[in-house]
Amino acid sequence: GGDFVQGLNLASGLAFGHGGVFVLNVPYLLFYPDHDRDDRPDSDPEVLLTGFGMEDAHSVANSLTWGPDGWLDGCQGSTVTSNIRGIEFQQGVWRYHPATKQFELFCEGGGNSWGLDFDSAGELLYSTNYGGFILLHAVQGGYFVKSFAKHGPLHNRFAYGYFEHAAHENFQGGHVTAGGIIYQADALPAQYQGKYIGADLLGHNVLWHDILEDAATVRTRHGGVLLRSNDPWFAGCDVTTGPDGAVYVADWHDARTAHPDPDAQWDRSNGRIYRLAPQQLPMVSLDMAKQSVEQLLALHQHSNQWLVRRARQELVRRKDQSSLAQLRAQSLAKQQPQLALESLWTLSSLGGLDLELALHLLDSPHAEVRKWAVRLLGDLVASQHRPLPEDIAHRLDGFAETEPSIQVRQQLACTAARLPAQQALPLINANIIRDIDSSDHRLPQLWWWAVQRHSLSARDEVLKRFTRNTIWTSRLGRTFLLPRLVRLYSAEATAAGLDAVYRILSAAPDQSARDELWPSVLSGWLEQQGDLLNDFRRTIAKSHPLREMVLAAWRENPQDLILTRLSIELGHTEASDVLRTTAMDNRESLARRTECLELLGQLNDIRLLPEALKLIESNADPKLKMAALSITARASDVETSRRLLEIFRVAESPTISGRIIEILVSRVASAEMLLAAVDSGQFDPKQISLEQARRISMLEVPALDAIVSRHWGKLHAQSSGELLAEIRRLNNDLRAASGDPKAGRPLFDKHCANCHQLFGRGHPLGPERPQANRQDRDFLLTSLVDPSSMIRAEYVSLLVHTVDGRVITGLPVESSGDGITLLDANRQRILIPISDVEQQIQSPVSIMPADLYKQFSPQELRDLFAYLQSQQDNPD
Repeated sequence: GGDFVQGLNLASGLAFGHGGVFVLNVPYLLFYPDHDRDDRPDSDPEVLLTGFGMEDAHSVANSLTWGPDGWLDGCQGSTVTSNIRGIEFQQGVWRYHPATKQFELFCEGGGNSWGLDFDSAGELLYSTNYGGFILLHAVQGGYFVKSFAKHGPLHNRFAYGYFEHAAHENFQGGHVTAGGIIYQADALPAQYQGKYIGADLLGHNVLWHDILEDAATVRTRHGGVLLRSNDPWFAGCDVTTGPDGAVYVADWHDARTAHPDPDAQWDRSNGRIYRLAPQQLPMVSLDMAKQSVEQLLALHQHSNQWLVRRARQELVRRKDQSSLAQLRAQSLAKQQPQLALESLWTLSSLGGLDLELALHLLDSPHAEVRKWAVRLLGDLVASQHRPLPEDIAHRLDGFAETEPSIQVRQQLACTAARLPAQQALPLINANIIRDIDSSDHRLPQLWWWAVQRHSLSARDEVLKRFTRNTIWTSRLGRTFLLPRLVRLYSAEATAAGLDAVYRILSAAPDQSARDELWPSVLSGWLEQQGDLLNDFRRTIAKSHPLREMVLAAWRENPQDLILTRLSIELGHTEASDVLRTTAMDNRESLARRTECLELLGQLNDIRLLPEALKLIESNADPKLKMAALSITARASDVETSRRLLEIFRVAESPTISGRIIEILVSRVASAEMLLAAVDSGQFDPKQISLEQARRISMLEVPALDAIVSRHWGKLHAQSSGELLAEIRRLNNDLRAASGDPKAGRPLFDKHCANCHQLFGRGHPLGPERPQANRQDRDFLLTSLVDPSSMIRAEYVSLLVHTVDGRVITGLPVESSGDGITLLDANRQRILIPISDVEQQIQSPVSIMPADLYKQFSPQELRDLFAYLQSQQDNPD
């Protein structure tokens, strides 16, 4: 053998088909023709796509895989940004059609995914690097969890929700699953058939998992170890099945895997491939080009999916039309569901699916065939840019009213987002009226995405259906779709948007129904954006009849803080006056005053600043004081900072004093005052934590950094040499004697449990220790000495710069169109309204203190590690 092509850089995927080889070599998707099949390119490659991101080599686009319907699918990693034909995305699954040249983002979101596959029903599953999970179950047009801290919100600002990973039971190994496949052959024992097999990159093994049906989606459960390497250099990065039914594993085999170890060097000479098979299983070599059409069609019933897929690709390569009649007949088969499905996929790949056949397939007894008929009809509309014929659209409408399968209804929702509004809305309306999926994990969100797709371009048609009485009698319509639609129109920041909100509210059957929608009106209002927003709010919004409707509702119920804030946002001073009076009224309940003070803080209303400071200085309830501090956080004057310093001097509550420091270190002027007080001996530096002192460096003022260094030492990152020396020293301490897990448990409770969870103990602010490869001592040591070197995507903190000059940092626990909620190191939630955010950037510093290990004696370190690496919580 020899090399097919040389000189590529960052080649991260390949697929055979269409008389050549498709190669993903970022930033390009290339096609090398090889029509004479001599394993040499016939010519220079054709550039099919360009624009794949290449900022980070460990998360580039990857894993080219043929979909069953003729599309070429691929994953996109987490820390690069791609822009293909104007479609920008980070994490997700994309696809390209070689015949039509179409490119689509199939779904957005996921982790740093390397590996995707299709199950026997054509469902797409793709892998992840999120600890505690194995895979995501993709759906067409879906939005999934992503690294929001790194890349901000989803590209669709009106998505209003996303899907999580497939729930997983009994997680084992490291947090990266790579190259996952569904095993669909029979060479391995029966227990592995239909199981998900993926490389456990950081655990240095290959694991298998059960895939369990869960309504419209799936969940997974750890099954066992398929390959135990017993080799810390083993780095499984891809898994596939071969023509013999064996499992093949690619191992890049290196001391450096996911995160840099300063004591290791890259080694590019050790890559290898393993074959996992019964001892007597022979190798198989089957030249598809030598098979007749009849033989290729017969392979569609083979138990090894590798052969089925290659037979399909060979028919596509030949552009064979002689097989179409048999494929049509087989797709209609009533007794062989898998053959019907495989035949339909090949027919579609050959461009042989016509509308008449699709109409018949909607009557198939097999739910999977009906589902794919619905999907392919939607794809046909998208590719031809014209609506379905009226008879088929009418048939789909009736189909939606009676379809019994939840999987088919899931695809109906996905397809409704691809059809033109006049054909999509009857499908949506049918499912609103049926109202049988309102409690499902996925379908309500999918129906929303279908509604959202048409909400602006077909506003009148949408409003016609969403102001009918039937919408209020449907749980799906009333509790899920209507609130989101109102929120979208409110966020639109146009006269037409406010008209739509007013029209929906006016159509509510009673005041109670209308009251259900006020939170959505407010959420949308807070999400408004645009260069002309101030003009819109000053002119159109303040003269719109919605304003008087809000005021009337507030006067009916002035205790309602949603209506209070909405009234204030719309310029009603009466509501603002009542709010301030209530906040300072001792006759009001503690809970009522607290929520009023918190709202004043969110509104950036500092007219109560003197009263708020007096309240904090008094012996009032700590909850009131914390709420009042949210008002002082908005003030930038010297007097407020001075008063806060005085309060800090005498504060008895660690929560109060900690919040005061957080406020003071968020601005340059107040941080200067705080450090001057420390420098003059007014405060002991120990009263301010290292983490709080580190916040000052984020203000980027050299003079302040010098004072910080004088009192707290060097807080910037150590050099790689210094870190390596510390790791070696601690490794020697660990080797010197044994640790006692019983003594290590209280150390975990005291020093780790505030942010980590182990055996159900502690709080999951950071990664759960079983998910971080606890048996790898080097990994644990590096995490302890240099926590910022390997911050998992879901634990990256944010630096938020506000329009009033503050710098706030914390772990993002919630991000929506109306604000960002951060969780600081003291587990305090900080809500930052979106209107206050000037810039948000990913923090390079972990929320875990870098000097934590310095508090342990050598024996305590051994005890802690003994507990961390134990198998159960009962060290006895």
